Amino acid sequence: MSDTRQRVAIAGSSGLIGDALSSFLRNRGDEVVHLVRREPESPHEVEWDPANGRLDPESLGAVTAAVNLAGAGIGDKRWTDQYKRLLVSSRVDSTRTLATTLAKLDGDIRLVNGSAMGFYGDRGEDVLDETEPAGSAFLSDLVQQWEAAAQPAIDAGYPVAYARTGLVFAGGGMMERVLPLAKFGLGGPLGSGRQWWSWITLVDEVRALAHLIDHPEITGPVNVVAPNPERQKDVMRVLGRLLGRPAVLPAPKPALRLVLGELSSDILSSQRLDPAVLRESGFIWEHENVESGLRFVLRDAE
Repeated sequence: MSDTRQRVAIAGSSGLIGDALSSFLRNRGDEVVHLVRREPESPHEVEWDPANGRLDPESLGAVTAAVNLAGAGIGDKRWTDQYKRLLVSSRVDSTRTLATTLAKLDGDIRLVNGSAMGFYGDRGEDVLDETEPAGSAFLSDLVQQWEAAAQPAIDAGYPVAYARTGLVFAGGGMMERVLPLAKFGLGGPLGSGRQWWSWITLVDEVRALAHLIDHPEITGPVNVVAPNPERQKDVMRVLGRLLGRPAVLPAPKPALRLVLGELSSDILSSQRLDPAVLRESGFIWEHENVESGLRFVLRDAE
């Protein structure tokens, strides 16, 4: 944890992770500034228009770090061509606008930019640390464009990290859809169930982002996941046991494709991430195994 009070700008502060991160930083004594797409309602809000590249550099005066979590929800809608364009543009525009604005400021400003494990694509049994190349699916291309949009900040000499986040275990988000299925005994394998899920609890996600804020010497991609990924069927088996429900009824690939469209390919993909950078930087997880993580989910959902 930083020994110095920081002023941190957060884009995407209304989301699950952004809201939790804001609370965490304020509780430890940092000043938090929210970038909003409407008229500011408090002195701690700054209006911006990322789609049109508008953000007043003077509004970010004295900022020591920025965290960009802005972007349309990956699982919020079916992936029509129009929504896929929005998934890309909402991330690229926000990143480029923030990075370009930061590059106009004096000082050594830290940028922690949102990213995702989708960078690696479906990689089966491969163990993936931050040195692995990109995959070739839609999400892989999206993440590459997303990370590349931060280049103006790098060119200005600022330390930039890309938080390649895995599946976030919390009472909301993805698990908000999974929990009702598990409670009714419908949490069986998705497809084969053998695909690797790289996950992290919301509390560790937030702590990892704060760790990256505090350690600007960490640059480039960072796998923000727990150190022990699990196969999807095993995650659901543990969840079923904690709920006292069976987890045996499978959801075959054709059914998932019918219900979810192209998004089903992401859910069925296997990504076995190794958080090498976090581990080697001394980060300590509160939830290292999936049972501990799922117990946190159940408490968070109460």
